[in-house]
Amino acid sequence: MKILRSVIIVVSMTAIEIISDQNPKLVNPILIAAFSGWNDAGGAATWAVRHLTEKTEAKKFASLDAEPFYDFSSERPAVRLNNDSRYLVWPENNFHADESHSLIFVNGTEPQLKWKTFSKEIMELAQELNVSMVITLGSLLAEVPHSRPVLIHGVSEDDDINEKFNLQKSGYEGPTGIVGVLNQAASDIQIPNISLWATVPNYVAGAESPKAALALIERLKEIIPFSMQTTDLEIAAAAYERQINQIVEGDEETSSYVDALESSFDAGDYEQANPTDFVAEVEQFLREQE
Repeated sequence: MKILRSVIIVVSMTAIEIISDQNPKLVNPILIAAFSGWNDAGGAATWAVRHLTEKTEAKKFASLDAEPFYDFSSERPAVRLNNDSRYLVWPENNFHADESHSLIFVNGTEPQLKWKTFSKEIMELAQELNVSMVITLGSLLAEVPHSRPVLIHGVSEDDDINEKFNLQKSGYEGPTGIVGVLNQAASDIQIPNISLWATVPNYVAGAESPKAALALIERLKEIIPFSMQTTDLEIAAAAYERQINQIVEGDEETSSYVDALESSFDAGDYEQANPTDFVAEVEQFLREQE
C-alpha cells in the first residue's frame, strides 16, 4: 500500500487544492470522472458519479481551483443565502476517495479555458496516487425510446480491455469534449482508460435522466465488481419513465415518433451485442456539436 504525504502533491500541483490532512489510503485506485455540460445529456453522467460518491460514502480530499479554467461571464458563479449571510458558489471539480473499493470520483464542470492544463492537473494527481485506470462517463442525445433499456456505448484504445469487457476501439474523428481530452491525456501517460456513454432520448432533451444514470452504474459494475445499493435511483428511473409516458401520450406527433422508435428498437436496429450502428450514431452526434 502506497501512502503519499500531502506536501508532495501540493508542491507538484498548481491548481489542485488538497483538502484532507492526509492522503486517502488507496491501492492502485480507479478514477471515475464525469463533467456537466457538453458531455452530460440529461445530467446522467454527473448524476451517476454523484450517486456513486454518496452511496460509497467517499470522502472529499481535493478540489480544482475554478479561476484558471472558466469564463465566468459564461459559466457564472451563483449567489446563495445562509440565514442572514450570502456566499458565492463557483464551478466545482471535486475529488472524493472511496478507500474501501480503492476508487476516486471526480465530479466537475467542463471548462471553457486551458483544457490542456486542466487535464494535466488531473493526470498529475492520478500519477501521484498511482491510478491504475481512468473511466470517464458521458451521455448523449440519440433517437432511442425512453421505454426501452438504455444503450451504453463503451470504447477503449486498449485491445485487451476491449476484449475483456466487450468494448470497442473508436474510429471517431471530429470535435470532442473534456471527456475525450481527458481520456487522451491518460493514454499519453500510459494509464489504461475507458469511456462509457449512455443514450438519452432526444425528444426529452431538457429532462434529467436517472434511468441513463442507473444504466451507467450497472455497466460500471460489470467492469469494477462491487456491490452498491441503487434502490432510490431505480425508483427515480421508474418515475422518470412514467412521467415521460404521460407527456408523450398527450402529444400525438411525439407519440407516433416514439412508437416508431420502439418498433425500430424491438426489430433489433439497435443491437447492444453488435453496436456498430450505435457507434456511428454516437460519432454523428459528436460531429454535429461543432
